[in-house]
Amino acid sequence: MLYSKYEWRIHPAESSITDRLAQDLSLSPIVASLMASRGIQSAEDGHRFLHGTFELTHDPYLMQGMQEAVPRIRKALEDREHILIYGDYDADGVSSTSLMIHLMRHLGASYDIYIPHRSNEGYGLHNHALDWAHQQGVSLVITVDTGISAVEQIAYANSLGIDVIVTDHHEPPETLPEAYALINPKLPTCPYPFKGLAGVGVAYKLAQALVGEPPEEWLQIVSIGTIADLMPLTGENRVLVKHGIESMRNTRYEGIRCLLEVSGVHVEQVTAVNVAFSMAPRINASGRLDHAGRAVTLLTTEHREEAERLAWELDGLNKERQQVVETIVEEALGMVQTRWGGREIPPVIVLAGEGWNVGVVGIVASKILERFYRPVVILGIDPDTGNCKGSARSIPGFDIYAALHSCRDVMDHFGGHHSAAGMSLQRDRLEEFERGLHVYAEEALDAEHLIAVCDADLEASMSEISVPVLEQIEQLGPFGMANAVPKIVFRDVVIKDVRKIGKEGKHLKLRIQQKRDVMDAISFGWGHLADILPVGTVVDVLGELSVNEWNGSRKVQLMVQDIRASYQQVFDYRGIQEPLKEIQRWRADLEPHLRCPAARSAVVYAKDSHPEIKTQLYD
Repeated sequence: MLYSKYEWRIHPAESSITDRLAQDLSLSPIVASLMASRGIQSAEDGHRFLHGTFELTHDPYLMQGMQEAVPRIRKALEDREHILIYGDYDADGVSSTSLMIHLMRHLGASYDIYIPHRSNEGYGLHNHALDWAHQQGVSLVITVDTGISAVEQIAYANSLGIDVIVTDHHEPPETLPEAYALINPKLPTCPYPFKGLAGVGVAYKLAQALVGEPPEEWLQIVSIGTIADLMPLTGENRVLVKHGIESMRNTRYEGIRCLLEVSGVHVEQVTAVNVAFSMAPRINASGRLDHAGRAVTLLTTEHREEAERLAWELDGLNKERQQVVETIVEEALGMVQTRWGGREIPPVIVLAGEGWNVGVVGIVASKILERFYRPVVILGIDPDTGNCKGSARSIPGFDIYAALHSCRDVMDHFGGHHSAAGMSLQRDRLEEFERGLHVYAEEALDAEHLIAVCDADLEASMSEISVPVLEQIEQLGPFGMANAVPKIVFRDVVIKDVRKIGKEGKHLKLRIQQKRDVMDAISFGWGHLADILPVGTVVDVLGELSVNEWNGSRKVQLMVQDIRASYQQVFDYRGIQEPLKEIQRWRADLEPHLRCPAARSAVVYAKDSHPEIKTQLYD
């Protein structure tokens, strides 16, 4: 029996709503059901969802602080003051900074930019950077994607005679900085209707307030930061990103075009998914392993040659980043085994290692979370100073920002969202920090929170799926957070062909059949399952649909997210010289699919086989 990695929860829509949407909007039943599952209940709502434009966005002056910020910036422009744009090193910060560069150029401003180095300086506004700005004659600092927690630093800027306008979207602390203006939709007193803007989205609202109707191509930059920072693609974000992606398909930005080409994406066919999995990692790699300024230059250069060079450099950094992540993940998994072995893993996993690159600890945290389905904190320790910098990733139902807030006295600094956060603290407080998170988690986490769940939109038969239906599904995009790529379950499909593909056979390619319908399917990273899914195996699969284009032919393809076989499987290892070693490898590969201790897969062995085999399988 091959268990699914996740518990599948299917959320079918009401048939009456589905039927009405299908008829009124001329949609297939599948697409109408997907719309209904996204909360759309009327043809009017459906038309707005499919075709909504800028009437669904909001007046930037509804945002608190805008009335103060705009006149101050206009005065700086009139008086030729030197302005500093202060950003962050992640993809949202890079996008925000890049957008402000386009704005400053448009306004003819005298400006400079500053992005701190992730490893050498860390997140946020820094006094030494303000000293440098003061020496350069800066009298106005505009922060993007940062600053809402910089109480002491902004007080220092004020003492230097520098005004600070903060644009940010992170959770505001209890004590706010005394800036010239604070622009953040999450401020408790801010009446702005949409709270889910990325840092680049807030910067764009400032640009709107200053120039009225910004060039549409600026939305390309907004799209990158919004998608990369995992902001919900609903409401205003959906409109901004949708128009940004459409503009990107005809981009005049040399950096965006080159980055897409290096990523293997056809520019005219780019989607939000391409931005998330191809562009964003390469942009983030700049700030993780080098300095984010390289990515900013890429997004703002007007020269093709420079754009090509920088795009290839970011691609190389991303490959290096992948190797660094793989090494740290292996070390982190070893720590889990050493610390807890066969014992129960705690509700929050906290791991710290000397020399771990702090630029990638967030990615490592995500991978450890995926393995154990627990909130995870990964920290890199500076062996010389004892300073620890880390990132946290959380599961649905557990607010990691609130958890960190409960331990605020232990840390030097922290910030973030309910699902992801960053922090710094001293090495000698790690144990206290870990205990505090465990205490908070014991109260906040229930057993049901620790069940790995995959939400599926609907169950369908393969006969209902076709290329025209997929083309209608694509109209529901852009896909991302809060508007996920539809996940569909197909039951009782027969494996007609199975093989490993890719480097070292890491990926799985299947050909599956249901009655007379046949479909190709691919699962990345699950090549090991080819050993236990012989031709003829009947399985249930959960996945995302896509169109595979080859030599002018377009066919439906399933990107498998999970798979299960609902009957006992028997494997014969007689004749293998080292059966115990083989079975240990087998179990290590299949651990996520053996989550039910009551019904492990069986093995046939002869009388003189190793007794340890039985222990290994049924312990």
